[in-house]
Amino acid sequence: MTEAPPRPAPAAPVRDHGAHREADPHDDGVAGTGRAVGSGVLRYGGAERATGAQQYVADLPFPDAAQVAFVTLPVARARITAIDTSAALALPGVVAVLTADDLPQPVPRFGISHQDRPVIADGEVVFHGEPAAVVLAETVDQARAASRAVVVHHEPLPGVYTLEAALAPDAPLVHHPSVRPASGPAADSNVLDDAHYAWGDLEAESARADVVVENTYSFPMVTHFPIEPGGTVVVPTADGGVEVYSPVQHPYLLQRVLAKVLDLPLTKVRVLAPDPGGGFGGKQNPRYEPLMAFLALRTGRTCRLVHSLEDTFAMMRRAACRIHARTGFASDGTVLTHELRADYLIGAYADVAPRVMSKGSYVGAGPYRIPAVRIDARAVLSNTTPSTAFRGFGCPQVAWATESQMDAAARALGLSGLEIRRRNLIGRGEAFVRGECPAPSDGDWLESLEKAAALIDHDAPRPPGRGVGIAVAIKPGATSGLSQSLVRLLYDGSALAYAGTSDMGQGARTLWQQILADELGVGLDAVSVVSGDTDRVPFDLQTSASRSTVFMGNAVLAACRDIRAQVLELFAEATETPVELLGEGPGVLLTPEGELPLPEAARIALGSLRGEFVGRGTSRMRGRSAHPLGGDAAFYEFNCTAIEVEVDTDTGELLLLKHVSVSDVGTELNPLQVVSQDEGASIMGLGHSQMEQLLVGEDGVIRNLGALDYRIPTFKDVPVELVTAAVANADGPGPYGSKGISEGALLCTAGALGAAVTDAAGVVLRDLPITPERVWRALHDQTD
Repeated sequence: MTEAPPRPAPAAPVRDHGAHREADPHDDGVAGTGRAVGSGVLRYGGAERATGAQQYVADLPFPDAAQVAFVTLPVARARITAIDTSAALALPGVVAVLTADDLPQPVPRFGISHQDRPVIADGEVVFHGEPAAVVLAETVDQARAASRAVVVHHEPLPGVYTLEAALAPDAPLVHHPSVRPASGPAADSNVLDDAHYAWGDLEAESARADVVVENTYSFPMVTHFPIEPGGTVVVPTADGGVEVYSPVQHPYLLQRVLAKVLDLPLTKVRVLAPDPGGGFGGKQNPRYEPLMAFLALRTGRTCRLVHSLEDTFAMMRRAACRIHARTGFASDGTVLTHELRADYLIGAYADVAPRVMSKGSYVGAGPYRIPAVRIDARAVLSNTTPSTAFRGFGCPQVAWATESQMDAAARALGLSGLEIRRRNLIGRGEAFVRGECPAPSDGDWLESLEKAAALIDHDAPRPPGRGVGIAVAIKPGATSGLSQSLVRLLYDGSALAYAGTSDMGQGARTLWQQILADELGVGLDAVSVVSGDTDRVPFDLQTSASRSTVFMGNAVLAACRDIRAQVLELFAEATETPVELLGEGPGVLLTPEGELPLPEAARIALGSLRGEFVGRGTSRMRGRSAHPLGGDAAFYEFNCTAIEVEVDTDTGELLLLKHVSVSDVGTELNPLQVVSQDEGASIMGLGHSQMEQLLVGEDGVIRNLGALDYRIPTFKDVPVELVTAAVANADGPGPYGSKGISEGALLCTAGALGAAVTDAAGVVLRDLPITPERVWRALHDQTD
């Protein structure tokens, strides 16, 4: 065996910026030179994170809190016949042990799409790690010791842990009979929900096809792996309510669920959401907060639960998926038909997985001009960790299959992966989903493709063992939304923004700071942002779908412009200047004597009584009941990724020489943060493409819990050169023409990597992750 050459040190990431159009400083366009918006302002709160001063939920002091530990079973599915808590209750420091029998009957259930999840296991555990009981003690050690002393008498039951097992005609049903519908696919099977999209004449277009490509692809279960595992603290209040501390992405959703489960008015449920240390969708929805709230109300004690990283593996994951695709092409490479069946393995409870299935498969045909399409998708229950939202929201799974189909056809027709995409990618305003609710492109997506091709030098000759791959993908943004904001301009020229968006790493507060600085003419250091408290900040529907910049950004912008209008009106009154002689723009009041900085104009307007200006902003997008997704997407995240790889044919190891990601961003409000999001998403995409997978045994127990046994990319694995670029045409619905961008760079990583490996080594892989072992086996199968 030849010795592999030493790995080159990774180069510093490179950014190829999209062009910004110059704008008058007083118009509604992109900020020009000297303004905060459009510049690389350092992240709000970044110093605290870098120095360790940032307090996450586990760092918050609750001196009198009792500590919580779960009682779980060593199996994935079992009937609970009895629970003996006597030994645990006799141990020092134990305050209480709670089981399903201690809750209101029937045990309350909750959920997002389905009200199927019990507050605690009710007669049966249905996935490994589901708590059968919960212990409350004075210290963590005492709680853990008592949890081991609880005896749960149980009978193991047959479970289903794979798609094949879950879909078998005689498969045990995962859902309890009380939550299964009377009719439909979920009544007597593990298919919880399904989605179907179709347009065009498949029979007629298939008859025209010169080449038909048909394959099956698989995408593994992967976990979110947040650096901060999270936890929950619940404080019972004197009025019979609760204060809940949880690093949740949707504080108002958690408040609503808790109020319903506890039968309390919203006014008695306060949610405080410390910044999550990474979320990636995994901290969107309630899990154990209802259980913690019941425990706190029952005991009258502050209850504290801190998760370990291993706990999170048994709490949340991305849905695995099997995709069967059949695609027809004309001899010139034109796509004529695309048939796709996608089965998502979603886990034991619905959570938001049916929405992941329907929204991900909606774009299963990709951003292409295809006359006839049929997409059938199913959300399939199993006795595994419940899946939930994960960066990309169901789209990377189907993009892996569709992009691989494009490359398979390109090879059959003697075309490059770049050329076949050039011939089929839609133009601006052209529909890629057809039918009664067409979905048109909202960008110049070919521009992203060409930019990525140029940055990777796609057509350059390469030595043996090296190859290049290029892929594209899209993800629909939010299809409805409501974000509300308050902004205060104080007498001394400082300002505050109140916004309910959770800042989980996307840097949302930095954008609000930049918008306030420009729109109100105040210094960045004079802006404070308040978030994460349902008693203090106005309503925000959720922090997901890369919506924050567009929805909350527009609300914050509207609140600032409300203040500007108020300043103008009161200034006119205070100075007895006719209103028609005044005007206002970002940061200034226009007077007959010239421009006046807005804070100075505000002080003159307020006069000796002082006071402040309070602006209100709302961004609302109603859904459409007739639309298969419940509404049109506010925007689309489009990305083109290109990868150059070197394959060691003796070991199957991959050396990523260059990774290029080009996103359609509308406008870069903060180029530094766009770079950060693109780099993070790119590397996360390499994780599920190259190494990440949850391994579940035949008994349904996860075999690789924790950082030692579950691989994620490290500095050893990142590309030698990572280049992120943007196409910025100021064509988005957000402030100054922006779009959401935080998920795009991982959508088609797998497709680009798979194509690059095939180009370099001549082997085709259809199962992720593309590990060295799989590459090595494919090479040896090819030579046998």
